[in-house]
Amino acid sequence: MAAQEKIFVVVVDDIDESREMILRMLQFEPLIQVVGTAHTGIEAIDAAQKLKPDVIVMDINMPDMDGITATETIHKKVPFVQVVILSVQNDANYMRRAMLAGARDFLSKPPQIDELTLAVRRAGDLAHEEKAKFTAPYQTGGLTSPLPQGYSFTPVTRGKVIVVYSPKGGAGCTTISINLATALKTAENKVAVIDTNLLFGDVAVFLNEHSKNTFLELLEKSEDLDADIINDVMVVNNATGLHLMTAPKQPELAEEKHGQAITRILNYMRQLYQYIIIDTTPHLSDLVQSCLDVADYIVLLTTQDIPAIKNTNQFLALADASGIGRDRILFVMNRYDRRVAISPERVGETLKLPIQVTIPYEDRIISNAVNRGIPFVTENKNLLSSKAVFSLAEIIRERVKKEQETPSL
Repeated sequence: MAAQEKIFVVVVDDIDESREMILRMLQFEPLIQVVGTAHTGIEAIDAAQKLKPDVIVMDINMPDMDGITATETIHKKVPFVQVVILSVQNDANYMRRAMLAGARDFLSKPPQIDELTLAVRRAGDLAHEEKAKFTAPYQTGGLTSPLPQGYSFTPVTRGKVIVVYSPKGGAGCTTISINLATALKTAENKVAVIDTNLLFGDVAVFLNEHSKNTFLELLEKSEDLDADIINDVMVVNNATGLHLMTAPKQPELAEEKHGQAITRILNYMRQLYQYIIIDTTPHLSDLVQSCLDVADYIVLLTTQDIPAIKNTNQFLALADASGIGRDRILFVMNRYDRRVAISPERVGETLKLPIQVTIPYEDRIISNAVNRGIPFVTENKNLLSSKAVFSLAEIIRERVKKEQETPSL
């Protein structure tokens, strides 16, 4: 952001006294200018579209439409506008819902003046960066020229978060995470892989990489993120072009709660990567649950053994109760062996969720690739396992394409 660039703000609160308090807090900041106020969520959406502010400071509880619902709509209609949510409920669930809706920050109400102005400045910086992307000059033939009349830029699509999860250990989450990321990687996009197994993460090992900084360092800086901080933690694997965020080397740190931090990190990384693949553990820790909440797609792995199928059934029941729609789940059978009597069709019928991709059991070949630090999809694209992973990647691409072609209501 330019040093003297103003941050234009809209304040939304149905209570006059609260709204006036926020206005007074912001009036002494020379680079922050309030350009409008609103009383309801619907008015906030209207103000976002008409005034196109950099930041909206919005209460969570309002008549006709709450702040979280309004945030979600604003994020779709005017993506560069950043929302700072205020709430009297200092509750982790409220914060998670707000961040999932697209909020940049979440503050307890009433906020401290320093806390509020800092949040608005951070959100304003991000808004200016995003706005610059949307109004970038039109490029043609290597020359820069104004955008032709009748054309407009489509806002940069937010990256997709894809969680690879199995409720039973040994299903091959790390192997599938790395190979799916490799299958999604092209010369035109950036793909990140995050290892959330804080006890025994193996993403780096699978690709023969070592990292000075790890996922833990980023968790500690989650409230003050920028592209440089993200880049300092990532390791670029030259063979695949993947950007890796590795697990910490101290397993005892796994007991700490990191749900709110990972939500902030993933929302920020959506701006930097087209796909963010998350390798998880079976244990539904605060960290894993937050990843599942944020995920655009969940690659749910099962195998042909009864314990894995039982655990998958239990997870699906939990997902239904938690509001995780089955339309977000891509059901995959890994390590399929046709000699085993339990078929993918039978498992899909039993769990009322069709298996979309079946990855054959080619253990010797896959193990050799792992030991050499090479994804099996690059070593031999003609393997049945490789073809299955590429098929999964294509399903994801088609879903993303369909979403982009469907206009927001």
